[in-house]
Amino acid sequence: MRHGEVDNPDGILYGRLPGYHLSELGRRMADRVAEHLASRDVTYVCASPLERAQETATPIAKAHGLDLDTDERLIEADNVFQGKTFGVGDGALRKPDNWKHLVNPFRPSWGEPYVDQVVRMTGALNSAKDAARGHEAVLVSHQLPIWIVRSYVERRRLWHDPRKRQCTLASLTTFTYLGDKIVSVGYSEPAIDLVPAHLRAGAKPVQGKSKAFGA
Repeated sequence: MRHGEVDNPDGILYGRLPGYHLSELGRRMADRVAEHLASRDVTYVCASPLERAQETATPIAKAHGLDLDTDERLIEADNVFQGKTFGVGDGALRKPDNWKHLVNPFRPSWGEPYVDQVVRMTGALNSAKDAARGHEAVLVSHQLPIWIVRSYVERRRLWHDPRKRQCTLASLTTFTYLGDKIVSVGYSEPAIDLVPAHLRAGAKPVQGKSKAFGA
C-alpha cells in the first residue's frame, strides 16, 4: 500500500526527511483502506519507518488486532533534491547546480539506483510472505519503490515517465505468491474518491485489475 496524503503545504520534496505526517485527509484515506481490508485474512502488517507510512498502517494493524512491524527496506527512495521544491515550472531545471544530477535517467543519477530499490523491496516482500505464509500481509511503502518493484516483477524497464506511474495515494498493489513465486500482480484504489482530482486527472478505472504470470 502507498501511504495517504501528507501535510505538506510548502510543496517540499520531503523524501526521507522526518516530521512529515498524514494530513486530515490522509488519515481518512488510511481509515478507508483499513475498513476495506477488515474482512481480509491479514496476519502481518509492516510499514516503512517514515511517519506517513506508520500512520497509514496503524489503523490496518488495529483492525486485525496485530502489532505493527517496521522494515527499513520499505523506506522512500533516496533523492538529492530532498528538502527542496522540484517540479515542472519551478525553475529547478534551469539551475546549473542541478544539471550534474540529471545526466542519467536510467540509473537514475539524482537518487537511489532503481536496481537497489528492487533488491530491498523484493527482500521486504519475501520476508512478509514468510511471516504471513498461507495468509495475507499488508506492507505500507512509498510510490517510487512500489512502482519500481512492480515494474521489475512485470518485466518492464525500470526507467520510466513518473507521470505514468499507477500508484495513487492509498492504493493497493497486490503480489500473490504460489509457494515462493509471485504468480500475479493486482492493483486497486479503495480510497480513490478521497484523492484530490488533480492527482487522478486522466486516470482510468482500475479496481481489481490483475496480471497473471505463467510458469
